[in-house]
Amino acid sequence: MEFISTAIDIALHLERYLDTWAITYGVWMYAILFGVIFAETGLVVTPFLPGDSLLFAIGAIAARGVLSLPVILIGLSLAAVLGDAVNYSVGRFFGDFVTRKFSRIVKPQYIEKTHEFYEKYGTKTIVIARFVPIVRTIAPFVAGIAKMRYRDFALYNILGGLFWIFSMTLAGYAFGNLAVIRQNFSIVVLGIVFVSVLPMVIEYIRLRTKKSLPKK
Repeated sequence: MEFISTAIDIALHLERYLDTWAITYGVWMYAILFGVIFAETGLVVTPFLPGDSLLFAIGAIAARGVLSLPVILIGLSLAAVLGDAVNYSVGRFFGDFVTRKFSRIVKPQYIEKTHEFYEKYGTKTIVIARFVPIVRTIAPFVAGIAKMRYRDFALYNILGGLFWIFSMTLAGYAFGNLAVIRQNFSIVVLGIVFVSVLPMVIEYIRLRTKKSLPKK
């Protein structure tokens, strides 16, 4: 329970912790942040790591000169793109094993439907998933299992990764040090999570509505 309460406290007060860690670890902080973003996007077993709120907080700290904004933007963009690429490769490499070993859970027809979904909505899915907690960790893995064409995946992996890192970090850089935000950072974090989930919810409702409409 103590570990959980500590994790929640860190998540809600990221800015405070990051400030202290950046001063304590110096240049090693860049490597730590690279590792967190890479793991959050590249390891299907770590979807619980912070993403959007972390980037926003990093941007706020960079605006105060504690971290270098160019290094952060380049390094974390690389981590995000490499993470998704590794996640895709793991899904593609172990896909057949997973479908055979866990065929009662991961049914072949589900994989085929997923493949069709990615063929139809794949490019949009890869970009949107970047802004949805948990989903951004699972999406490239499923894309690999579904054998999504790598050239398509790679292109939108890069575009989505750059857009995600730059938009969230620069938002923190521009607005993270406003008095009202610094005084209510925990509320801002929860708001970021809420806004992050909205695109996928809207897309889901849109598809459900489209399916429910009578065919002409």
